[in-house]
Amino acid sequence: MSAPDTVALVKEYRENGFAVVERLFDPSEVAELNTAITEILNVGDIASVAEVEPGDNGMARRIWSPTKQHAAFERAAASPKLLDHVEALIGHDILFHYSKLHLKAPQVGSVVDWHQDFAYYPHTNTDLVTALVYLDDTTTENSALQAVPGSHLRGLADHYVDGFFRGKVVGADAPGEEQAVPIEAPAGSVVFIHPLLLHYSSPNRSDRYRRAFLPAYRAADAYPIHFGAHAGHNEAGVKLLRGNVSDTARVEGGTWRLPLAERPFGSLFQLQEGGDKSSTGATTGYATLEEAK
Repeated sequence: MSAPDTVALVKEYRENGFAVVERLFDPSEVAELNTAITEILNVGDIASVAEVEPGDNGMARRIWSPTKQHAAFERAAASPKLLDHVEALIGHDILFHYSKLHLKAPQVGSVVDWHQDFAYYPHTNTDLVTALVYLDDTTTENSALQAVPGSHLRGLADHYVDGFFRGKVVGADAPGEEQAVPIEAPAGSVVFIHPLLLHYSSPNRSDRYRRAFLPAYRAADAYPIHFGAHAGHNEAGVKLLRGNVSDTARVEGGTWRLPLAERPFGSLFQLQEGGDKSSTGATTGYATLEEAK
């Protein structure tokens, strides 16, 4: 990556809390990833490989750890051109953290409420970044990511509701609609997201998909400060992609509230929808207050 590109990327990221690189992945690479999605979902029971939309077991809304389910996603997450951009943002020593894939189906596409990724995964420092790779041309109509520029500079908002972690920001801390900026971009573009950026996405009201691959990374000296069931599960897949491991944790000042839910849950969607309140909810997820005692 050329020096001017690096300077512009870092400036945009530091000022806004996100930075967009259009068409980082070319059409053939995008096509390969979309084919991989079809291959992953080509099973008798979609719920065995993906989380389904509520009330529709035939419609997937999230594929867990696509990097473990198909080699195409593993290659994409370790792509040198992607890691060059990640390095500019969080440094040379890069750990792969986790991956997921959101499938915003036409006329469906579950809503994702306002939140900050760091609330789910607090670490000793904030040098974490998620690379949201659009696999379809994305506009407001088919649920482009929406964010509040500069919100990453305000610290960690309250993600608790009624005394428990609900994974969403509501009430006085929730941004108004007028603050939201849609991040529209063509297929193959990447949105680099700061872990403290406030963002959300609406349901997909169009007749087009909005598929997005999200590999997440962290600096090697950023260590988790909470090992709930979900975070602990992800740690098994953490691996060095560039540079060296660190025997030192770099610690930023401040306090981070831990993601202690009322009951275990399986995903951001389930938590925000209140799935953790159900006695029949997921049996794996973030730590609960009862488990933490």
